[in-house]
Amino acid sequence: MRLVVSGEWFGGKGLLEVEVRDLLPLSRPEDIPLQRGFLVVSYDLTEELLGVPIKRSAYPSLLFLRTGGVRELSRTPAGAFLKPEGATLRGEEFRERIGRVKDYIERGDVYQINLTSGFLFSFRGDPLDVFLRFFSRQPVPFAFFLDAGDFFLMSGSMELFLKKEGSRLESRPIKGTGRDPEAILSSEKERAENLMITDMMRNDIGRVARAGSVRVRELFRVERYRTLCQMLSIVEGETEGNLPHILRHTFPPASVTGAPKRRAVEIIEELEPHPRGYYCGAAGFVKENGDFTLSVLIRTAYGGGKQLTYFAGCGIVWDSDPLRETEELLLKVRAFYGDRLHPSD
Repeated sequence: MRLVVSGEWFGGKGLLEVEVRDLLPLSRPEDIPLQRGFLVVSYDLTEELLGVPIKRSAYPSLLFLRTGGVRELSRTPAGAFLKPEGATLRGEEFRERIGRVKDYIERGDVYQINLTSGFLFSFRGDPLDVFLRFFSRQPVPFAFFLDAGDFFLMSGSMELFLKKEGSRLESRPIKGTGRDPEAILSSEKERAENLMITDMMRNDIGRVARAGSVRVRELFRVERYRTLCQMLSIVEGETEGNLPHILRHTFPPASVTGAPKRRAVEIIEELEPHPRGYYCGAAGFVKENGDFTLSVLIRTAYGGGKQLTYFAGCGIVWDSDPLRETEELLLKVRAFYGDRLHPSD
C-alpha cells in the first residue's frame, strides 16, 4: 500500500508520502474509526444515504487508512505512457444527453444536473508515474495517489467538500470553469450555476448546523490553476455533529449531483452508462479529535493492472450550449492527458 499526497493537505508544497499502517474496507459511516487516518468515500454510498438505486462499482463504499508519519516524496518520475481507449459517453453521445437534461429542466424536474463521462486509458509504466505527470501539469491542493494493492486511485481535485475544525464546518463548492477569470465572472450562466450549488450546500450544512449559524462567507471567487480557472463560493456553519452524522446529511456533494439532489441522482442514473465508483465521492484526512478535511473527488481516475478510467463532468443548466459544454469537459481532461482529445472523441 502507498499513499502520496499534495503538501497542501499539510500546509506545505510539493508531494509527500504518508505512512500507511493498515487499510480497512468499511460499509457504513458509523464504522469510521475515531483515530488518525485517511478516508475515501465512494459515490456508491449514495444508494444507502438517498435510497436511490445506482450502478455500483466493485470497490468498497468506504476505505479507511490508518496513517503514520509523513515525509517528502523521494522519487524521480519515470516514463508513463497513456493510450486513449474510448469514453463512456463520446462527443455526440454526451451532447445528446445534454439535450435530455434540458428536457428534464423544461419539465421542471430539476434546475441543474452534473453530467459526467469516463475516459478509458491503457498505460505503460507505474501508475504512480501517471499521477506524478498529472500533478506536474496541474498542481492542486487536494491531489493524492493511493495504491491499495488490487487497485489504485488518483485525484487532482481542487474542491473542498467539507472541513471541520472544532465546531466550525466549511464547504467550498465549485461550479464555473473556463480559461479566463473575467469571462467566468461575466457569464450569467456560470454565476447562476454556482449560485444554485452554493444554495444547495447552504441547505445541506443547515441540516447539521446550529440554527442561525449558516452563512455564505464569499460568493463567486475565481481561482486560477495551470490549465483552467474555477469559480467557487464559501459556505460555513457551526455544528456539534460528528463525521458519520455529517456525512449522512450532506453526501453526495451537491456540486457533483445537481438540484434538487435526489431527483438529480435519479436522472444521472438514467443518463450515465457508467458507475461512478470513487469518482464524485470524497476523500481526505481525519484527526483523532474528530476534525477532518474532505475533498470532492473530481478530476479522478482509478483502475487496476494497466487500465484506468479518468472522469470529468459539467454542470448542465437550461442555457447550456452542448458544444461549449463538451469543450469544457475536454478542458478538464487536459491536465490528465494534455491537448490531444477533441470534441468528437
